[in-house]
Amino acid sequence: MKQAAVVAERRAEVIEVPDPHAKDDWVVVKVQTAPMCTEYKAFLNGARNEYLGHEAAGEVVEVAQPGRVKVGDRVVVMPQNACGQCALCLAGEYIHCQNSYDFAAVHGSRAGSATMAQYLLKPDWLLVPVPEGVSIDHASLACCGLGPTFGAMQRTRITAHDTVLITGLGPVGLGGVINGVYRGARVIAVDNNKWRAQYALSLGATAVVDPTESSALQQILDLTDGRGVDHAIDCAGVVAAHRLCIDATRRKGTVSFVGESSADTPLRISPDMIRKGLHLIGSWHYNMKDTPRMMQMITQLGPKLDQLVSHRFPLSQLQQAWETQVGGECAKVLLKPWG
Repeated sequence: MKQAAVVAERRAEVIEVPDPHAKDDWVVVKVQTAPMCTEYKAFLNGARNEYLGHEAAGEVVEVAQPGRVKVGDRVVVMPQNACGQCALCLAGEYIHCQNSYDFAAVHGSRAGSATMAQYLLKPDWLLVPVPEGVSIDHASLACCGLGPTFGAMQRTRITAHDTVLITGLGPVGLGGVINGVYRGARVIAVDNNKWRAQYALSLGATAVVDPTESSALQQILDLTDGRGVDHAIDCAGVVAAHRLCIDATRRKGTVSFVGESSADTPLRISPDMIRKGLHLIGSWHYNMKDTPRMMQMITQLGPKLDQLVSHRFPLSQLQQAWETQVGGECAKVLLKPWG
């Protein structure tokens, strides 16, 4: 089968690897859509990597035993290879599993572990059925396109009564705009990329603030009559965005951190936590029990989701796909492994 690979700095190739085969409760999925996410960092870094991707949607084509899915089922592939047996997995919080499978130890190699490939292997319980009438492209957004901010909004119970601040308008942040607007919330977004700022407004954001302006915080306060937003969700993963979320959120509000970050953000315990009474939340993904609601939302949004997808590329145009992604003028980019 064909599979994406990074072979050098800003150089991608399509390589041939062995087809995977079903084993126990691991089934083979023919990947029809592989959304592109943080793999662009590997593309920029240049270290050779032949096993890329963590989200996909497609069709089950091989099973080894009767289980939760059958050949022909359309499914969304959830990230990682959680054990399915620990307390966290049983509670639906599989994303935080501490006993995830060593894929190569189970299968003898990493063949089938990548999602940016024509086929992949996944435990059947980490496959979510795609409702009838929902396209595979739309369903694929149930992973990182909509999932991280959906999980944050589920935990903080955002409703139409709330004002939500979203910092960072990459694909995850733009998905957050859609999630917030879907719930009826007023969405204020933050980014200095003019293309993405306009995109956020087209998705329904009330206003977009440029964080490089010295008055950014005051602009947000002015938009909320000096009170601050009810909830902030950071999708940028940078210190300045973290601080803006903390400073722009009202007393007793919530701040959710979604964007991956290696930075050390200063936190002032008394003014930030004790006196403001903020609730700080780390949110990676959403609980498995919420997958029916996610699929219901995707069904109801329908064509609206086409706005979140700015580009589609066949696997044969992998280099162009990554160049587009790192250029910054894009929303969610979908890779089509059979093109």
